[in-house]
Amino acid sequence: MSEFRIVDKLQKIDEDIQKGQLKYHSKRVLVSKEFTFDAAHHLHNYEGKCKNLHGHTYRAVLGLSGYTDERGLMIDFGDIKEIWKQKIEIYLDHRYLNETLPPMNTTAENIVVWIYEKLVEALLEEKRYNGARVEFIQLYETPTSYAEARREWLEVE
Repeated sequence: MSEFRIVDKLQKIDEDIQKGQLKYHSKRVLVSKEFTFDAAHHLHNYEGKCKNLHGHTYRAVLGLSGYTDERGLMIDFGDIKEIWKQKIEIYLDHRYLNETLPPMNTTAENIVVWIYEKLVEALLEEKRYNGARVEFIQLYETPTSYAEARREWLEVE
């Protein structure tokens, strides 16, 4: 069993580590953040329970990739949270999706592409993340059912 120990000395920048050492590599990396939101919707042109108004606690998983800056950060998780809250969640959380999203059938397959497009748009507006791009969005409608949008499926390079 290892013994609990408090560090002897807290590392200090420019004393114990140099600024040039903060960036360990120049490779593309992926970061991911998850969010949940509650929303109501119903499906059109569909025979089944989901034609009636009902709700879900959705879970969205956002995957972004890019290159790290001089600090070794690609994008701050707090920045992803701000983008989500200001540009995407306002249309989703505690909303009637048939009303707040563009005209579409509010299937998980349609909503996941809409989220992907909104996140791409937000990253383009920011212009401060080194080569940042959206790699994937997963949208869980239930704990065991999700739709996914991937960059290689949606963007032609």
